[in-house]
Amino acid sequence: MTRRYWNINLEEMMEAGVHLGHQTKKWNPSMAPYISATLKGRHITNLTRTACFLAEACNLVFDAASTGKQFLIVGTNKIAVNSVASAARRARCHYVNKKWLGGMSTNWSTTERRLHTFSNLRAEQKTGRLNRLPKRDAAILRRQLSHLQTYLGGIKYMTGLPDIVIVVNQKDGYKALRECLILGIPTICLIDTNCDPDLADLPIPSNDDSIGSLQFILNKLVSAICEGRSSSITNQ
Repeated sequence: MTRRYWNINLEEMMEAGVHLGHQTKKWNPSMAPYISATLKGRHITNLTRTACFLAEACNLVFDAASTGKQFLIVGTNKIAVNSVASAARRARCHYVNKKWLGGMSTNWSTTERRLHTFSNLRAEQKTGRLNRLPKRDAAILRRQLSHLQTYLGGIKYMTGLPDIVIVVNQKDGYKALRECLILGIPTICLIDTNCDPDLADLPIPSNDDSIGSLQFILNKLVSAICEGRSSSITNQ
C-alpha cells in the first residue's frame, strides 16, 4: 500500500467536531479503545487514533482508485444526504443517500433489472415518448421513474458490485454493511461512540451526527480517490 501524506490536521478535526461522541449512557463498550475522555456526559473520541485510521483509509482508497476500482458511498440519514451526493459526484463514485433497498447488493440480479427499467424510462422521458402516451399510462410511468430516481439515482451507472463501500453512518447503514459482510466486500465505516467497530474492515472513529465532521472525513477520502484516479491516468 502506498504511504502518502494526507495533511490530516487535529485542530481542523476539532473545529469540525469530529471528536464529539454520544452521551456516555449510549456508548458501545467495544469503542473503549477509541475514546480518550468524557466531557459533560459525552464521550470524546481520540483524534490521534482517528487521524491514523483516516490516513490508512486514504491510502487504501488511493491505491484502489489508481487501479480502477469502483466505490459506493452510503449515507441515508438526513444529515448525510447532501454531503454524500456531493462527495460521490466529485470523486465519480456511486452512492446511496436515501433508503437502502433490502438486497440491493446481495440480490444484485434484481437490482440490475431495476436499473435496466430505470435506464429505459429515462430514455423514454428524454425522447419525449412519455408525452405521447395516454395521460394515465404516462402518469404511472412518471411515478415509477421518480421512485427509481429517488432510490437508484446514485447507482444508475453501476454495472456490477462495488469493490469498496464507504458507510458514513453505521446505525442507518447497517443493512448495507451486513450485505457487504455477507458478500465479502471491503468496507470503510465512520464509527461514532455508539457503534460496533468490529463490523467494519476499516473503522474511522468519528462523529457521524455532524455535517462538519462528515464533510471533513469525506473530503479527505474523496481527495485521495481523485488523486488515485489522476495517478492512474498519468501512469498510462
